[in-house]
Amino acid sequence: MSFGNTVVAFPGRRENQIGFTREELTRILDLYGRMVAAGEWRDYAMDFAKDAASFAAFRRTAERPQARIEKRPALRNKQGMWTLFGEHGQILKRGHELPGVLAPMERRLLKSVDS
Repeated sequence: MSFGNTVVAFPGRRENQIGFTREELTRILDLYGRMVAAGEWRDYAMDFAKDAASFAAFRRTAERPQARIEKRPALRNKQGMWTLFGEHGQILKRGHELPGVLAPMERRLLKSVDS
């Protein structure tokens, strides 16, 4: 049986649940893969709720996330729907565009590679 170009809903997904688009997830996982290759991250978790979707990256599984990227569409017309949180929950960057919000992590990756 071939699904072709048909998109099949994830089992158990609710209609009012926030998620990432394919392009957003590709961008986030690309950064994650490069951080894994640099030895910075080793695990990740995703959470999807009715008001926000988040991607958390961990140095070690048992710790709190080293970084968390959150998409909150309700803030789209305010400070931007994207937020990057640091290891202690501090807001590192907010914005309307995902690439701009990921920029601090991209710079960190460049420093890791240069070292």
